[in-house]
Amino acid sequence: MKIRVERDVLADAVQWVARSLPNRPSVPILAGLRLEAAGGDVVLSTFDYETSAKVTIPADVKDEGVALVSGRLLADIARSLPAKPVDLTSDDTKLEITCGSARFTLQLLPVAEYPDLPSMPASTGTITPDMFAQAVSQVVVAAGRDELLPVFTGVRLEIEGDTLSLLATDRYRMALKELPWNPAKRTDDAAALVPARVLSESSKSMTAGEKISLSLAGGDAGDGLIGFEGEGNNGVRQITTRLLDGEFPKVRHLMNVQPAVTVRANTSEVVAAVKRVALVAERNTSLRMMIAEDHITFEAATGDQAQAVEAVEATVVDETGNGLAMNAAGFNPHYLLDALNALDTPYVNFGFTAPGKPCLLTPLVEIDGEPSTDYKHVIMLMRLPQ
Repeated sequence: MKIRVERDVLADAVQWVARSLPNRPSVPILAGLRLEAAGGDVVLSTFDYETSAKVTIPADVKDEGVALVSGRLLADIARSLPAKPVDLTSDDTKLEITCGSARFTLQLLPVAEYPDLPSMPASTGTITPDMFAQAVSQVVVAAGRDELLPVFTGVRLEIEGDTLSLLATDRYRMALKELPWNPAKRTDDAAALVPARVLSESSKSMTAGEKISLSLAGGDAGDGLIGFEGEGNNGVRQITTRLLDGEFPKVRHLMNVQPAVTVRANTSEVVAAVKRVALVAERNTSLRMMIAEDHITFEAATGDQAQAVEAVEATVVDETGNGLAMNAAGFNPHYLLDALNALDTPYVNFGFTAPGKPCLLTPLVEIDGEPSTDYKHVIMLMRLPQ
């Protein structure tokens, strides 16, 4: 193999592919990064039997060929190269990298032992990259981090006609986003449980093009596989990953909160107040929201050592007409900040039913407008001490 490629193009491609390398590969060969030069392109890829990443970049290919080298080492080298064209030449035992006066020699790994990457399934549909990236970022905040409970570390994708829904929960909060997309053809409704980490990486790294293609395998094409394809800054990127096993909990009904009390406030003002008051919140204790007729007050304390109180102007509505059904709510401050930061509107609408019951947060464009229905975030309230 003998190729020449622009330094920035190579560095960007190697950095992106190397992100998918396993930290502790089950077998040493999976630490490798595969380069294949053919035609006028070079394909860089990684695979760990669960997730594959592949990027195709333009190159001046003098001799076609395949090479497998240490992925993390190549990433470190590519990032450090001077701003000059890069020549890569390989023989049977080594890969030589030349850039200006800098020269590196890497030992080749046995490419014959490297597993074949899974094929990208046929496209199920496409979606606008910016819209998809925003939707994913709003939902993944509610996904779990505990690998011992893998079903909660995923995001459930539900396809129903020209609507794509994203749903995540870690049992203490839930997020649902519904958005339009372009199905490749009218088929039966489908659903898939995708690792949140892979979904987040895919959505953020494919925003340079006009669309992202989502490919969900079905039938004899190989169940349990989903793929994403889109444009990066310097080439076409593809990611495939195995779907998570297990049944996702039925939590959609928890989104249908019929509030007894609604509170509307400026999102940035609430975020700032919560951040300040939470500074003195004792670990694993709640941040208290006190609800009055025209404002809300946040309170937190660390025993007798520190206390904090801050009020924020709000529009409070008694939906029952029988007087405020509740005047205080307890939030996990981190969950509350995650939910508020996921909103993309100037105002937030809180929907409360009763103490200890779920609270629904929805976006508001105007303080006296109707809440958006395409994004819902539910937080389980914490019990307040008597």
